[in-house]
Amino acid sequence: MIAELSGHYRFLSNFWSCFITYDGKTYPSVENAYQAAKCANDADREKFIAIKSSEAKRLGRIIKMRSNWDQIKLDVMYELVKQKFATDPLRMYLLRTGTREIQEGNYWGDTFWGTVNGEGENHLGKILMRVREEIRNEQSS
Repeated sequence: MIAELSGHYRFLSNFWSCFITYDGKTYPSVENAYQAAKCANDADREKFIAIKSSEAKRLGRIIKMRSNWDQIKLDVMYELVKQKFATDPLRMYLLRTGTREIQEGNYWGDTFWGTVNGEGENHLGKILMRVREEIRNEQSS
């Protein structure tokens, strides 16, 4: 099992530097694109283009969110993660995780996207494993 998205598995983190396009704009990480996607207006989205992923996470807590965010956030995350792993080398790195369970273990209490002491919904881990399986299936067909 991969219990945390750190160390050797840091590339699995949404904070990993990679170009992600969402709604016609390019962001420096999945985290930046995800936080921008939450925004109710385009002016706020622009703020996420040229900042660090840690700053994006903080800013994402205070921007005005889209009214339908709770209904679409899982689909948005899936699309962003799928895009991140669409090409090598990240695609290859994800495949090298084999069939191991992936958990976004954390100490900050996020039991929606990850787990704390092994407990939580682990939606990010599930999305990573889903994308990995889809890539594996594409390669075998």
